[in-house]
Amino acid sequence: MTELKGALNQVEIGSAPIERFRHLLDDDVRSELDREMDGLVAALRGRVLWNVNSTARGGGVAELLASLIPYDRDAGIDERWVVIEGSPDFFNVTKKIHTLLHGVDSDGAALTEEDRRQYEQATSRNAAALTEIIRPGDVAILHDPQTAGLVPALSARGIHVIWRSHIGVDQPDDAVRNAWTFLRPYVTKAAACVFSRNAYVWEGLDPSRVRIIAPCIDPFATKNEDLTGDTVTAILHAGGILQGRDGEATFKRHDGTRGHVVRTAHLEETALPYEARIVLQVSRWDRLKDPIGVMDGFAGHIAPSTDAWLVLAGPAATSVKDDPEQPEILDELTRRRQAMPSSVRTRIVIAQLPMEDTDENAAIVNALQRRADVVVQKSLAEGFGLTVAEAMWKGRPVVASRVGGIEDQIESDKSGLLIDDPKDLQAFGEAVVRLLADEAEARRLGTEARRQVIRKFITPCHLIEQGRLIQEILSRTPA
Repeated sequence: MTELKGALNQVEIGSAPIERFRHLLDDDVRSELDREMDGLVAALRGRVLWNVNSTARGGGVAELLASLIPYDRDAGIDERWVVIEGSPDFFNVTKKIHTLLHGVDSDGAALTEEDRRQYEQATSRNAAALTEIIRPGDVAILHDPQTAGLVPALSARGIHVIWRSHIGVDQPDDAVRNAWTFLRPYVTKAAACVFSRNAYVWEGLDPSRVRIIAPCIDPFATKNEDLTGDTVTAILHAGGILQGRDGEATFKRHDGTRGHVVRTAHLEETALPYEARIVLQVSRWDRLKDPIGVMDGFAGHIAPSTDAWLVLAGPAATSVKDDPEQPEILDELTRRRQAMPSSVRTRIVIAQLPMEDTDENAAIVNALQRRADVVVQKSLAEGFGLTVAEAMWKGRPVVASRVGGIEDQIESDKSGLLIDDPKDLQAFGEAVVRLLADEAEARRLGTEARRQVIRKFITPCHLIEQGRLIQEILSRTPA
């Protein structure tokens, strides 16, 4: 990253050829992509398209930006990515907002005037720095609650602001509305508010300024590139996760060069046996991802009737600066595992993946997902769930909760299996055991899962919708 004015950092990012998608798209989608990208280039001529969020690594938003921006740049758009800074108090407040927006009121306390003071203190400092580098007439896409407070200052500067929420809940309660009430005065100043699903749209927003754009994955990113079986094994062996064979632990970097896995994951126990069958969940160490529930479901309902191993994989606990709860949750997870009988405990691997090299981390996740026999995402709440789309692209059978955007991706019994109640550990375990016992069924679900992602959740689908929205905003409010 490059340090900019004030508290800002710019993420350096190159370009990637958008032509690589041609063979995946139907003729009508290819034509639509060409039309919208040409229109966007013309509309943005002389302007910069900015993306602003709170972290350059860890989490779905950072991954989404890293995969989208290079294709816009290849098309001739001057698009940039800036990361704001904040104090621990600011990130504690935004984590509280994040949790409330998922319908979870963990401490029973509403957002306070002190929370607002901490929030506005940080956003005011960042807004002042941003208005020195973003020109009137530019377009700025601000991502998630950490950036909502920036909207008024940037809009007043003559910048076309789009605020995007990547999180939400299907059935809002008082906790959710508490967060809406806190953030709504800021985001109503935006030219548009973008949500991942219709169900996530807040009450009290101007419907004419609301748009729905589903997140996406890049099939050609390091995390999703095709790997041979030998390469998968070599990467996991080099990363300290799998016993067995040495090999060429190489991967394609974001810039097209080749990289090598040289760092190892931190494991509580030894690496998995080479022949192990794997049940995998990849996520942040977040209560809403329910890693403890996954572990308990495995111990009580999967381990007794199968020989499978559970891998819970996530980032090194202190590596994601905008999520201060991760070390606490990881410690709780580790202590719970230690209390289990050795016959179960030794088949549960908690893997903190190295984060120093983003591409290396992505390669390890890619190899883990491709090596897994069943991928799970037993979230209690979920905005979209990019890890679900990633596993589906790789043709893996997925067992997931019927929550949030996961339900948009998986048609149960056709492209995966959905659990109606994410807290029903028996139903979760039975679904996983079903797929471990029936390889033909697992392959059928995995094959249809890949088709579903190509139809709805790859990069061109997103570029088309975002390009259309930006052109509309610029046509109705010319600089």
